[in-house]
Amino acid sequence: MPRIIHLPKWYPNRYDDQDGDFVARHVAAIAAHGGGVPGGAEVAVLFAAVARGPLPGLIEADEDFSGAWPTLRYYYRAAPTGLGLVDKPLKLLLYFWCLLRGYRRLRRHWAGQRPDLVHVHVLLRTGLFAWALRAVRGIPFIVTEHWTLYLPGRASGISWLRRVLTRAVVRRAAALHTVSDGLRRAMAALGFVNPRSVVIANVVDTELFHPEKPIPQSTSPPNHQPTLLHVSAFHDQVKNISGVLRVVARLRTARPGLKLRIAGYGPDEQMLHAYASELGLLTDSTVNFLGKLPHEAVAAEMAQATALVSFSRAETFGCVLLEARASGCPVVATRTGGVPELFQPENTFGLLVSSDDEAALEIALQQLITGNIRFEAAQLRADAAARCAPAAVGRAFGELYRKVLNE
Repeated sequence: MPRIIHLPKWYPNRYDDQDGDFVARHVAAIAAHGGGVPGGAEVAVLFAAVARGPLPGLIEADEDFSGAWPTLRYYYRAAPTGLGLVDKPLKLLLYFWCLLRGYRRLRRHWAGQRPDLVHVHVLLRTGLFAWALRAVRGIPFIVTEHWTLYLPGRASGISWLRRVLTRAVVRRAAALHTVSDGLRRAMAALGFVNPRSVVIANVVDTELFHPEKPIPQSTSPPNHQPTLLHVSAFHDQVKNISGVLRVVARLRTARPGLKLRIAGYGPDEQMLHAYASELGLLTDSTVNFLGKLPHEAVAAEMAQATALVSFSRAETFGCVLLEARASGCPVVATRTGGVPELFQPENTFGLLVSSDDEAALEIALQQLITGNIRFEAAQLRADAAARCAPAAVGRAFGELYRKVLNE
């Protein structure tokens, strides 16, 4: 039975149980379906991150062997010495020390046996450690990438050193997996290429995300109080939630009962609350900020919404778009990154507009609110299940593992 270490940059942790939850869903899909490898696969997760609070020592370990698979989380101090010039390289050393400690702990757990494969989720330090294991121990690794950093408009922020190292890591990987073809092409344009490149979707929990009622032939005409839903991390420069607020402020004039429910959290939360108040959207409860919601609550919101609205400027996949689709909820989203390939043929699974085109977003939302455009809820649900159900994603990774391990 092959042993696979998952090495994520982002993963649910003691400070944020939703950070990198899309990675956790990949791991769960692979574990639940045996990775598609004959005889199954034995997986483990090894994660290290800077602590967001005080630690009694330089490093604190959280090694859990009681779950469905071993999960080792290590935290290290954000300011080990309090001297900026010293702390930056020291934290890098602490990061790699945590991973080495976790690797050795997993070796002991596996009675001295090495992993057969390392699966890196999001570069770059994770990939450097996997590359070192390949060089020293001969263990192959594959890379999964989700990050919007590589998309046009954001890639200019990648330093020359990061470009050189990323190019080297990707080329030495046994395979490169991206969650969309748009991300694969964006990485290739930067020189981050691998002869074995595959696209496998993110996972949607199709058991959790489903219509509240039996699926009708089509979405019914909206009632007198249409409800829009937005779900994202509150990084306004990327997610452009302020643009959604402006559009809703204009739509409210023609649709006095219109509601926008916003779920999420992040660094721009206070600013967005203030901006919604400035637009007069809070006094009459046109806009409601729901805060950080568990996945079960998000699923309930999607099952009841007239439409999900996303106005992002950069998106590699957009898990919430497919979660809404699984719920039979129509989507209005932006034509950016990997999103368009999820909506082919165009206008079949939702409406797409250009980033920052608030006039187009207003028209698209009006069409859904008034019922001028409707979508087959059963078709939405079926497509999400075919693309993103855990079994389908797990089998796809299993096929990739099989090709790598057979070599």
